[in-house]
Amino acid sequence: MADINITQEHCLDPAQARAAAEKVAQKMAQEFDLACTWQGDVLRFERSGVEGSLTLAPEQAQMKIKLGFLLSAFSSSIESKVAENMRKVFAGAA
Repeated sequence: MADINITQEHCLDPAQARAAAEKVAQKMAQEFDLACTWQGDVLRFERSGVEGSLTLAPEQAQMKIKLGFLLSAFSSSIESKVAENMRKVFAGAA
């Protein structure tokens, strides 16, 4: 098992932050075949071997991902892809 924790600062209002989180979720769902659902300000996602959440807070988004055994070998590349995507989206570049 591998855990990935990414914190991304932002200057977005709550509606913009939620829209940015949706973009991140869509990209992750497409790349990693994830099912995503909102529970308040927390976007939960999962599939076999992956589960996690994206929590929105004022000025910050925090991603937590738990990878199963098979995907843990790719944790560093997954982390860098997700972190880059979050950076771009929450900065308004994507």
